Amino acid sequence: MTELAPPPQSTGCRNAPILKQRGQREVFCGLTGIIWLHRKMQDAFFLVVGSRTCAHLLQSAAGVMIFAEPRFGTAILEETDLAGLADAQLELDRVVDELLARRPDIRQLFLVGSCPSEVIKLDLARAAERMTERHAPSVRVLNFSGSGIETTFTQGEDACLASMVPVLPATDERQLLLVGALPDVVEEQALSLLAQMGVSARVLPAPRADSDLGIGENTLFALTQPFLGDTHAALERRGARHIPAPFPFGEEGTTAWLRAIGHEFGVDEDIFARATEAPRARARKAIAQASDALRGKSIFFFPDSQLEIPLARFLTRECGMEAVEVGAPFIHKGIVGPDLDLLPEVPTLSEGQDVDLQLDRCRAARPDLTVCGLGLANPLEAEGLATKWAIELVFTPVHFYEQAGDLAGLFSRPIRRADMLALDGSAASPGQKYPGGLGSGPHAGRP
Repeated sequence: MTELAPPPQSTGCRNAPILKQRGQREVFCGLTGIIWLHRKMQDAFFLVVGSRTCAHLLQSAAGVMIFAEPRFGTAILEETDLAGLADAQLELDRVVDELLARRPDIRQLFLVGSCPSEVIKLDLARAAERMTERHAPSVRVLNFSGSGIETTFTQGEDACLASMVPVLPATDERQLLLVGALPDVVEEQALSLLAQMGVSARVLPAPRADSDLGIGENTLFALTQPFLGDTHAALERRGARHIPAPFPFGEEGTTAWLRAIGHEFGVDEDIFARATEAPRARARKAIAQASDALRGKSIFFFPDSQLEIPLARFLTRECGMEAVEVGAPFIHKGIVGPDLDLLPEVPTLSEGQDVDLQLDRCRAARPDLTVCGLGLANPLEAEGLATKWAIELVFTPVHFYEQAGDLAGLFSRPIRRADMLALDGSAASPGQKYPGGLGSGPHAGRP
């Protein structure tokens, strides 16, 4: 096979100035993380303490029919709860008792805070302690916040995993812990690659509460998601040590992530090469085929999922794109620092958001592709800008070698679509042919 050219050298952005703005933000609800977390933990149940709006969001986001038996639900706060006319703690006890009596398979129960429950200062931490004492040892009750008042939507997973760390048993075993929820097929690929390197690993979140997962000073952990800042801090408080590495997006990121783990566990270079050579070649070939439409194109990231910096590194170094602005809700250099080291210098690296000012910069730059949240995609498409939904990158398998070509394709398809529309003249007046703009309708912003 012909060897492809390696990614270009980079001076990095770790020490680049960061534009920090605080104003109106465009965010999605942190309860969204329940949609993928409830599939990973087979004996867990997520009970959202919130409003009917919270219930409708989860139902529509998950696509679960009303007669299904999912592992999540909503304890709806009624007007009497919100007005303080009823004891919400007693009502919550009653709901939990009924739930556990009906679902004896539940071993972990998460009480999930929402915007309404936090506004009325409902103490779910105290409720979780009380319920644990009542239902132990058969059920462990934890709590975390899924509110989107001050956070971005991926922090729901971060808060959930961080709530689990303090209750995990102690262990002195030297072990590798992979932290972050991945689709099952992707997780299996990661574990298989590590096994071929001679490294065994455990996963947080574990599929069941009775797993032998423990934490101690001999635990080394590698993050699979860049939005796990609170979980990272909780693990370090337990004595575990983080293995810093670029995130496993694309061939370069995956190789660097695996190599960092291999270095910690003394993996021989020949063994590493045998384990990674074939999938690396497949990944580079798939990226080259999928990224034809991306080379030389400009991209603008609005802060949304916290995947922005690793994705910008992948797109600029492996797909030939030019980043106009890379915006992230938070920049945790202890987590994304290795990606910043590889990211070519960009005109603007921004943290936080004043959405009106950022929209002005985006309109002035007229990028070939804009990565943003659902609320901004339709207006920008109506103005003739091609967009990619940030949330789609969280719900789609994009990690490691076998998904590298698919990851590039997620960005190339909207650009190809925009190019085809430009050829037939539609892009010149999007609002005339499509009354709601090019991004209107149920699949707005999707390729």
